[in-house]
Amino acid sequence: MLVDMPLDRLRDYRPDPEEPADFDAFWKQTLDDAASPIDARFEPYAARLATVDVQDVTFAGWGGQPVKAWLLLPRHRRGPLPAVVQYIGYNGGRGIPYEWLTWSAAGYAHLVMDNRGQGGGGKTVADTVDVAPDGHGSSSPGFLTRGIEDPYRHYYRRLITDAVRAVDAVKASPDVDPSRVAVVGGSQGGGLALAVAGLRDDLAAAIADVPFLCHYRRASQITDNGPYAEIGRWLKGHRFEVETAISTLSYFDAVNFAARADCPAWFSVALMDNVCPPSTVFAAYHQYAGPAQLEIFPYNGHEGGAEYDLPRKLSALESVFGSSEAAG
Repeated sequence: MLVDMPLDRLRDYRPDPEEPADFDAFWKQTLDDAASPIDARFEPYAARLATVDVQDVTFAGWGGQPVKAWLLLPRHRRGPLPAVVQYIGYNGGRGIPYEWLTWSAAGYAHLVMDNRGQGGGGKTVADTVDVAPDGHGSSSPGFLTRGIEDPYRHYYRRLITDAVRAVDAVKASPDVDPSRVAVVGGSQGGGLALAVAGLRDDLAAAIADVPFLCHYRRASQITDNGPYAEIGRWLKGHRFEVETAISTLSYFDAVNFAARADCPAWFSVALMDNVCPPSTVFAAYHQYAGPAQLEIFPYNGHEGGAEYDLPRKLSALESVFGSSEAAG
């Protein structure tokens, strides 16, 4: 069933963004503070694959803290490749390289960034540990309310900084053409792709599927599923802190990043998505400053187009990268 407005209203849904006056200054300071050497290391990983080389990557993220990633490369490549940087959904991580074979099979270098403190790749701890500067105050279970009382202490300040620096990491690879890098992701990964597109001016494209991290106030009021429900749980116990929480989250709202992004973008939205309600996706899509296209899945939930949407994405990247040398 539909979980939000009907499509004709969604097409016209353009809420006033909740954007702090110092949004740009906040992110300039954050990224300036993080501007240490990227220190990207690419170690061969014995994946036993006949057509793909895998590298275990470590780079310096927020605060110089080590962030893990995989870099997958087509084995029979000729020269530096265009690259796809992929961000992962909520509570996920880089996992194991066998999960991520599509983009390298299409001829691209493919960096899969780990989420600090989230997925553990089958282990009891995450590959990338989240170290907050001085704790994160009170929070409900999950990551969305970590540091919700102060944007400088919020979890997503650290994760978004990692995501921005992941682009620098992939550009440091001798196997990558640094002038041709795209960012992709679904759900949380889609929100991170929009954030990076809004904070960098050197991307070839962004693909954001059913993006999370959008239009927090409305999301927390119309769904009690998935991560947005964490906001409601926290505010239920901190009933006088609504504006403080929403103000903090506005620094990490993909609606505000979208308004600053100018690379070509491809969005998707699912009209029966009760995790990332469609109005929150339309809010970001309508704010996107660059050329953007939106694929609508009327009868799908948070899975969106799933793997059936891959041909559209492959076509999108071919339109900005051209044919890959490795596939030629």
